[in-house]
Parts: sequence; structure tokens; C-alpha cells
Amino acid sequence: MKNKQSYDEYVNQLGKVQDAMHWQPYKDQRVECLLCPRRCKIRNNKTGSCRVRGSIDGVLKTYNFGMALTATEEFIETEAVNHYRPGARILSMGNVGCMMNCSFCQNWETSQVKYLDHKAIQIYSPQQVIDICNANQIEVLSWTYNDPVVWHEFVLATSKLAQANGIRTLYKSAFYIEKEPVEELIDCIDIFSISLKSMSERFYRRITKAKLQPVLDRIIQVQRSQRHLEISQLIVPELNDNDEDIKRTVSWVRTNLGIDVPLHFVAFHPAYKYSHVERTPVSTLQRARQLAFDAGIKHVYLGNVNKANVNDTACVECGLTLIKRYGLTASVENLNGDGTCRQCGCQSSIKELWQEKQPLENIEIAKPVRNQLTFKWSASVQAIHIVRSGDNAIDLVKIQPFGVGADQDQSGGKSEYKPLLRTLGPGLDRFIVCKRSDSETGIVMQWHSENQFNILPVLDRAHFPVPIDQSSIGSYSYTLEKKQVRVL
Repeated sequence: MKNKQSYDEYVNQLGKVQDAMHWQPYKDQRVECLLCPRRCKIRNNKTGSCRVRGSIDGVLKTYNFGMALTATEEFIETEAVNHYRPGARILSMGNVGCMMNCSFCQNWETSQVKYLDHKAIQIYSPQQVIDICNANQIEVLSWTYNDPVVWHEFVLATSKLAQANGIRTLYKSAFYIEKEPVEELIDCIDIFSISLKSMSERFYRRITKAKLQPVLDRIIQVQRSQRHLEISQLIVPELNDNDEDIKRTVSWVRTNLGIDVPLHFVAFHPAYKYSHVERTPVSTLQRARQLAFDAGIKHVYLGNVNKANVNDTACVECGLTLIKRYGLTASVENLNGDGTCRQCGCQSSIKELWQEKQPLENIEIAKPVRNQLTFKWSASVQAIHIVRSGDNAIDLVKIQPFGVGADQDQSGGKSEYKPLLRTLGPGLDRFIVCKRSDSETGIVMQWHSENQFNILPVLDRAHFPVPIDQSSIGSYSYTLEKKQVRVL
């Protein structure tokens, strides 16, 4: 614990203390946590490895019930899910702590509690999360970022409530978890997106401080449940980026999950204790993709790659593009409402096509613009979180992309760059915007209220950026211009 905090001070900083699930008494007045394969034996007034579960008077408690990062509107592709409601808006919810300790962690500021800035944390109830979804017409709730395993009690309670309200649930995890908790998740989670770090036991023990086999066992458990499943692997330079490692992953997926399960190879960005290398080259991901195709895997995608024609979903019979993607943007091209190919009629593996709803009611689009903000994309930042602060319950935000040759026309850009409208209703103060084409070089954001909006760079699609010191922004080639717009 940072700064030698007392146990009581540490607990008081966290969320609602609640009795934990999955534990048993252990010798010497300790308790044994049964949530993850680490099986921590915890003394009184101590925490387990995750730092968010601990013992009080011989009872295991969870200290992070409802303790969350700011609820954020993103796209389902953010979670390495391409075959379930392509393009759907989701509400992403993350918390703090982790059952692993990966040296390359992409969200170490929140997964490793000793580095946590408590100003980035809010407390939600399960009902408040559902209310945000309903008020903002969001139909998929995603458990993500650090890892939802250590948030088990809150995830279960909220997911059951979500399903009762017709909201789909998504679980994005490294899945270092025991069998019994997974059975509970299968009852209330619709979509599993699981990050398989490597097929090397040595890699897991040395780099993630975990074990490989429990992860494999739990993936197979989900596959047998027939819940929707997609697999991703972060490709980290000098750790798991060679052909042998990739072939082992592909072989395991083919043998144990089948050739129809989507497989994502994801680019790494330097972070935490692993910052001596560059981002994963796109050529390495393309090589991995080809190896998977050669082995017979039908659908292989590249994560954190803003490039045309590398993430499209094609018909496995005639090759026609069914879903076109660029980065986190997806559009249905040649898919019938029942999921069949418009050209040959083959049934695709895409589940539940999604249709964008109209902006929230009672928004006056004709209101005068009061504020404007311009952001230019860079090689390392091609997605951003836009964060609102203020008192308005509803905001309408217009986002106009601009591109090559249009940089001087930042008030509207070229007509070929279609604007986006985003509505932020009650409880939703953060949303993602990403680059949508090779020629797009930035965005102009306009809004009508007196609320303030700030920008945080998203370094990869699984990254939750916390506020950072302005002095470090230059390392991301971060370019931002704010100005007031006179009301006429």
C-alpha cells in the first residue's frame, strides 16, 4: 500500500464494504479466497493479491462494490467483439484491482491499486448503472478495463438487473477465475471476450504472475455453455510475437474452440514496466493473421489497427464483404436482417444486428453553438475519450471530421466527411470518438451548452485514460485547440 497507509485508511478510501462470495475459513484464523486460482490465504485486516478483497474478523469482504471508473459510451468493437451487434454503442464499466500483475499492463493505473488516483473513481449502485443505459438508449453493458473478475459481486448483481431490463451483458477479461464463479457468470452474461495472453506456462508465471491452465479450462467452460465467445491475444514485442508462439495459440483455438470462433490479434503500446520497446508493428499482426487463416480459422481480426480492409467480415462461402470496419467503426454492407449473405444466402456467424436509434428527445439541434474544440489525430493517438463536466442533464454534441486538404476549414470540413451527433443524457459524461478513415486527420467538436468538455488520449482500444499531467502529453503527439464561439 502506497505511503504506508494503515489498513483502516486503505479500506475507507475504497467503495462499499460488503461480504464477499467464494471463500472458506482457513487455518490460523485466516480465510481462503476461492474466486481466482491464486487462492489467497488472507490474515485478519489484510488484503489478497488483488488488493480489493480482504479479511475482517474472519470474514472475506469485497472493498470495491460499486467502486468504478466513469461510465463511458464506447463501441462493441472496443471489446474485441466483432460478431455480435456490429457497431453497437455500449456502456463500458471498469473498476480497480486485478487478480494478475502483467508487466505490460495497458491499464496499470487502475489495475494496480497502489498507483490508484482516487479522484478518478465514482461509486455506482446496480440500479444507477441500468438507469444510465436506459436514459441513453444503450443496449449493451460491458464489464471491462482492469478486469471484472475482482468485481464479481457487483458484476453479478448488475448483470442480472440488466438482463431483466432487456440489456445485453459483455464480459471482457483475462479470465483468471475459478469454475464456480464462471457458472454464475454464464447465467447472466451474454457475450464473453477473453484475452489469452500466451500459450506458454513460463510466460504466464513470469510475465503475468498467474498460471495458464486455469485460463484454458475456463475458456472451454464458456465454449461449452454456447454463450457467444471471441478470443483476443495482445501481441507484445519480444515476448509472444514470434511465429512459434502465434502458431501455438492458433492450434489451441482450432483444436479446442473450433474454426468459427473469432480470433483477434491486438497491438500493444508501451506501458507500466514494459516500455523499452515500440508499439507492435502492423506487419507482425498481419503475419499472425495470415498464419491463422492458413490454419483454417475463418475470422481473424487485428486490434488497435486503424487501417482499411484488415478487419472486415467476409462471407465464408462467396467472399463478399458483410461488415466493413475501420478502427472501431463498423457498418453493415451486405447482410440481411436474418444474418444471411445478400449475394449467396449463406448464414453468417454475426448475431443480432444492431440499428442506431435517434438522438434523445427534446434536443434542440438548432440552438446556437457556444463552444468548439479541435483535435488532430497523430500516429499514436487515433481515438479519444471526451469528458463532460457541468450541470446540464442532456447535451447534444456535433463531431465533424476533417481530412487531407481540409485542415484550413475546421468549422465544417469537406462535405465528404459525414458529421456525427452524440447525445449525452443523465449520468453519461464520457464517450469515445475514433478516426474513421485513412484521409481523416482530425475532428471539430461543437456543442450548445455552457458545459466544459476535455479530451484524454486513448492509446489502445482497451485503454481507459485517466487524467494525466499536461507536461507528459507531448509524448503522445497530442494536439488540441479550444476556443469560444460567439453566440449570434
